Amino acid sequence: MLSVSPEVALLTLGILLMATVFAGSLSSRFGLPALIGFLCLGMIAGVDGPGGIVFDDYQLTQGVGIACLIFILFSGGIDTDWRDVRRVAAPALVLATAGVLVSAGVVALSAVLLLDFSPFQGFLLGAIVASTDAAAVFAILRSTGLDLHGDVPALIEVESGSNDPMAIFLVGAALMFITMPEFSPVTLMPQFVLQMVLGAVIGLGAGYLMPEVLKRTQYRHGGLAFVISIAAALIAFGLASVLGGNGFLAAYVAGLAAGNRTYRARAIVSTFQDGLAWLAQVVMFLTLGLLITPSNLTGVVLPGLAITVILMFVARPLSVFICLAPFRRFGWRAKLFVSWAGLRGAVPIVLATFPMVAGVPSAFTIFNIVFFVVLLSSIIQGPTINWMATRLGLVASDGGEGGAAEATP
Repeated sequence: MLSVSPEVALLTLGILLMATVFAGSLSSRFGLPALIGFLCLGMIAGVDGPGGIVFDDYQLTQGVGIACLIFILFSGGIDTDWRDVRRVAAPALVLATAGVLVSAGVVALSAVLLLDFSPFQGFLLGAIVASTDAAAVFAILRSTGLDLHGDVPALIEVESGSNDPMAIFLVGAALMFITMPEFSPVTLMPQFVLQMVLGAVIGLGAGYLMPEVLKRTQYRHGGLAFVISIAAALIAFGLASVLGGNGFLAAYVAGLAAGNRTYRARAIVSTFQDGLAWLAQVVMFLTLGLLITPSNLTGVVLPGLAITVILMFVARPLSVFICLAPFRRFGWRAKLFVSWAGLRGAVPIVLATFPMVAGVPSAFTIFNIVFFVVLLSSIIQGPTINWMATRLGLVASDGGEGGAAEATP
């Protein structure tokens, strides 16, 4: 086994991180989400690329992904304005729960019919790819300064930041059905309610206490304020998970609660957490890129293409139009844009490591299909989001009809 000194390993890591940032910036210039650059560099450094780094530890990747997601969600909560949440809370909550379930169901049915998956394997695949990635969408929108009408941006942001817990719950349920045939579905609803309630309550508590600690101690001006913010995210996730709640929801709610309170260190904590979230994305996508063997993707091109088309043009639009039907302020143009802006990102790839670690049949195929779906979704939808917004008349400067401001027949 090839061994290197700690100095060489740290130098290599530093070079990889720096190169990953440049790769992400380069992909953004072409209208692609930064994750494409991060992933591609990871694959170049991996076993099939010039780097030749051999990495196939799915359990370590899962751990890295979970740790990174905690800070990405916590930072997303801090940056979300509570006024936006209040305006779109009802439709965002419906999309983040029922919408994820509808998308997962459509993909599951397609996987059973087209890929010859068992119903539980199909549902596992559907649950894994059901959640969307707010970071990818808003990185594109903000980089071009696109000003959208009404509540559409807030809806996308709040929904994407809060739909991961539902997807994670569904993945866990699917794994339970596959690995434990005697598992009773009757227990699912009480478990779901318990996880969501505990996650929300613990998140609110952690988010309330963090500013209080900073207000009442001498740490509010120093670097230890950053340590306290890290501790708040980890405690929210860990405590909720230990008590049977949803840790990811707790992390997001903790950030939301802390970010919307007034305290002197708020600005520097927000800036620090934003930088930490970017570091988490870089590390996570670089690790995922190293894990991917591009030569293994050739066998899932057709299945991956089929699932991508169904997800983009059937599952996501159907879930959006069904879930937003009661909310008349969102016209068909807004619904169509919300459907198209549902990019897939880090969470599906991280969730795809769960079946690998659990030893589920067809886990390797599912992992490669999920990666293909995320890659294709980013390449197709990412560069066309601005074009779609303009064509639908949702850009404020266009003077088009605001899809979120009025009901469009």
